[in-house]
This record gives sequence, structure tokens and C-alpha cells, in this order.
Amino acid sequence: MRNLVRHYRTWKHRRKFVTAGKGCRFQGKNLLIDGHVELGDRVKIRDNVIMRTHEGGRILIGDRTGISFYCLFEATTMILVGKYTGLAEFTVVRDTNHLVYGTAEHWRLTPHLAAPIVIGNCVMIASRCYIGPGVAIGDGAVIAPNSLVMKDVGPLEVWGGNPARKMGHRIKGPIAAAMQKKYGGLLEKHGIKETPYRDELQAIQEAALGGANRAAEERDRLLASLGIQERMAENGID
Repeated sequence: MRNLVRHYRTWKHRRKFVTAGKGCRFQGKNLLIDGHVELGDRVKIRDNVIMRTHEGGRILIGDRTGISFYCLFEATTMILVGKYTGLAEFTVVRDTNHLVYGTAEHWRLTPHLAAPIVIGNCVMIASRCYIGPGVAIGDGAVIAPNSLVMKDVGPLEVWGGNPARKMGHRIKGPIAAAMQKKYGGLLEKHGIKETPYRDELQAIQEAALGGANRAAEERDRLLASLGIQERMAENGID
């Protein structure tokens, strides 16, 4: 493990656009992280993960997020993942439905436009999912295994299927009671006093009750700042 981290840090410094926060853990081998990638504190990445950016794209991963085996991230614009989020093995997050190599102007002229992806805080994405261009997944949401996500997911919603559709809500009622019911026995067994992420989920629930979807708002802001909405309109894409 020490040799791997030492090797990665040497490799990282040769690519000045890749940065990692404190306490990041890179477990296994065959990691490919290339382009403009920023990792927050205590991010955990497993074997055979690929993160690549193209034509000025960026990938930003929040604090304490975990990325499992064989996940793929490819960004031509922006992929933003919040904190406390987990992505299970073989998940693909790609902000364009195909990659056009060449100049930035080349892909701008194709009708298959890229659009930013925003995945919120405390999101759980199960194995073998595909997150498509322009998708915003709200805080606290859950995506079931083998799902094709091409539409926005609201906070604390549970989605699944191909194509994915809403199946229910992750938590109903007060957060503290729900978390205690779900984790109470496990926490007592290991002598842990605090319910994990309770305060974070409480804030998410309060925002959701007020009709807020932070991930969708951030995605819309990125669309406007990158000028993608105008290009989509020019190409007749909704």
C-alpha cells in the first residue's frame, strides 16, 4: 500500500492538473487518473478506476467519497460528485454520449453535445449503473443496480431500471428516528455513539421539503456558464 501511494504521488506531481486532498486512499493497482481531476479529503479509490478529462473538462470528487472497482469517469465539460457519496463497481459516469477527438470546436458542432453531471452529497449508486450527460442526482438519492440514468433524480429519491424511473423514497419521517432504526443495532454492537451522516441527511431532508434540488441548481448554473444551453438550442436539442 505504501509503495502504491508513493508511486501515485510521484505520478501525480508529473501531471500538475491532478490534485488529491488529505488522507486519500488508493487501493489496488491499474489506476488511471489523467487530466484535470480534483479529489477532496479522504477519498477512497479501488482497483482499475479510470478518470479522464478531454478538451478542458474537469472531474471534482468531494470529501469522503468512495469509488469502487472498475468505475469509469470521462468528462468533456464537468463531472461534480459531492461528499459522503458511494459509487459501486462497474459504474460509468460520462458527460457525453460519445467522444469526438480533435479540437474543442469539433465536438461543439456535433448534435451529440456534452453536458455537466452533478451528483449530490450522501448519494448511493449501486453496481453497473450508467449516469448520462446532463443528469443531476439530488442529495441523499439512491440508484439501484443496473440502472440507466438519463433524467434528473430528486433528493432522497430511489430510482432504478433501464431506463431508470422513480421507485420510492430513501427515508420517510424524521431523520433521527429513521437512522436509529436502520443503524442502531449495528452502532451499539461496535460501540459507536453517533448515527452516520445524520446531520447531513437532516439538512438534505429539510431542503427537499422546501422543494430545493441543489444538484439540479448547480447543473443549471454550469450549463449557463459553459454556454451549453445556447449550443443545444442551435442544434434543436431540448
